[in-house]
Amino acid sequence: MRILGCLTTLLLATPSLFCSENWPRFRGNNGDGYSDCKIPHQWNKSSYRWSLKLDEPGHGSPSVWGERVFLNSSTDQGKTRKVIAVDAKTGKLKWQRFYQSKTHKTHRFNSFASSTPALDEKRVYSVWGHATELLVTAHTHEGKLLWERDLGGVKGGHGFAVSPIVFEDLLIVPNDQEKGGGAHYGLDCETGEIRWKVPRASKRLTYSTPCIFTSPQGKPELIFTNWWLGFTSLEPKTGKQLWELSVFGRPHSERAISSPIVAGDLVLGVCGFTTLDKHLVAIRPASASQDGQAREVWRMEETMPHIPSPLLSKNRLYLWADNGVITCLRPQTGEQVWKARVEGVKDTFFGSPILAGNTIFCISAYGQVVAIADDDEFRQFGTTNLGEVCRSTPALANGDLYLRTGERLLCIKGI
Repeated sequence: MRILGCLTTLLLATPSLFCSENWPRFRGNNGDGYSDCKIPHQWNKSSYRWSLKLDEPGHGSPSVWGERVFLNSSTDQGKTRKVIAVDAKTGKLKWQRFYQSKTHKTHRFNSFASSTPALDEKRVYSVWGHATELLVTAHTHEGKLLWERDLGGVKGGHGFAVSPIVFEDLLIVPNDQEKGGGAHYGLDCETGEIRWKVPRASKRLTYSTPCIFTSPQGKPELIFTNWWLGFTSLEPKTGKQLWELSVFGRPHSERAISSPIVAGDLVLGVCGFTTLDKHLVAIRPASASQDGQAREVWRMEETMPHIPSPLLSKNRLYLWADNGVITCLRPQTGEQVWKARVEGVKDTFFGSPILAGNTIFCISAYGQVVAIADDDEFRQFGTTNLGEVCRSTPALANGDLYLRTGERLLCIKGI
């Protein structure tokens, strides 16, 4: 039993050891940001497989299933929202579907297409939100509309940007709003029917994407992060709350933007405020604790990211701060391995790091692509200047890298 338990922990802590053809949500499988493929450290014209011009700026990331790349887009300052599908090998537009919406106030760094589609083998799911509408749509991979559902408006002056995920036959739509009134939803993937709805006493609009934690007993849990509520665990099939643990600072307003990740028997989440405190907190879920209570295990509050999500690789946890300072820690203890600032880049990072084989990539807000080694020592391999605004996170699938800049959707060939 002890050997089996250790093996389970190892499998939970280690990203999938294959080059997947799919990247089905923000940051791939369960948000781990990993694929075992090789991408060139620096890019030039020969590195591109293709590049597709987009109609309007957006910051949502691409998702990939097989030979198709899916992306949310918009035109007319958000008055028209779009779901588009692109051939993964050629970059040719396969189809696009339009939805009438309206323009609205957003944060100056947000867009009208900042959400990432979620995928399963049959469908692509997209979510749009503003003050009077939260529209969820489901299309086949060929572009046929299957269903759409309006879950109501979204309160928050910074604009909508949260991404859904798929769990088995449910689409999970997070919707923590400003000053309460929001709810998390579990929708039937086939019909769009609301299978469960969990009202939330949130005090801040939240952008983090949930993850799935699997207990030592093999039971899955949905894990959400929120400034006021902290970590929340829901039973995926019913929405029943399993536990909740408030661990973030309450003296002043904060926001959860970075998404939580699983590290063995721990879940790691980030919350903070742009110019004030930021916290990385590692908690052990109740189902993995000896006394059946969710508990904080360790925390880090020095040079932590606010927007980029953590990245795990075996026994190394990477925290890529918005200002370009990277901290490498041991995920089980928080022990620092190294800390360094990226070289030659004076810019902010809004996208999250991803791991392609043994190379970590992260792109700055104005298109500086930084490649570093996945190692116990800091080594920067190179930097590529795209010369474009980029506030999204790349996708890895089919051995290639797919990236949305403010102007283009592009594909970098694997090697």
